[in-house]
Amino acid sequence: MKVEDVPQDARFFQNSVARDVCYALDEQGNYQAVVSMGWDVKADALQTVLDDVEEQCEPIRQRVLRHEVSPLAYHMEKNLMDIDMLADNSGISKRKVKKHMEYDEFQKLDRETLENYAYTLRISVEELLTVPNNK
Repeated sequence: MKVEDVPQDARFFQNSVARDVCYALDEQGNYQAVVSMGWDVKADALQTVLDDVEEQCEPIRQRVLRHEVSPLAYHMEKNLMDIDMLADNSGISKRKVKKHMEYDEFQKLDRETLENYAYTLRISVEELLTVPNNK
């Protein structure tokens, strides 16, 4: 592939700093690292994964709406995290994370803990407190 042919499909990474590095031939026939914003095959594969994650999250979303689990359970699943990962990344003990999965316990959380979870999950506190209602 030549440098000018490196794909730039920005479907997922247009407003992101994430980029791929591809190696392509320059005008002298030497390999050169070229930054790519993505390509359609990779974007299609990523969309398939995101659709699968959305499908896996739906039963949890329904449980949140019935107050059987907290919104934390939904957002954790959406971010492909388990209790161990969320605990490790947030600095909150596994025991507490597990407790915060309960709807009533989650409702009692202070702002600092909510901000910690939101930061770890890369969402706002407002998003953390809810689940999508558009299903």
